Amino acid sequence: MDLRWTDVEDIAIELDDAYPEIDPTVVNFVDLHQFVVGLEGFSGDPDHGGERVLEAIQMAWIEERD
Repeated sequence: MDLRWTDVEDIAIELDDAYPEIDPTVVNFVDLHQFVVGLEGFSGDPDHGGERVLEAIQMAWIEERD
């Protein structure tokens, strides 16, 4: 899968699969950024993962977990 920063929902699904032991409600943006760029298939530019997109990914991950 070719993931980019705009693939918020797909990233949330992949994060939930990759990190089932992590509570997404307490992940800080620095760690979240590292989790995202470390996902297999992520091909986005690491420098484009700003606060706004990370917040959207975190919210989608929380929803995915629920």
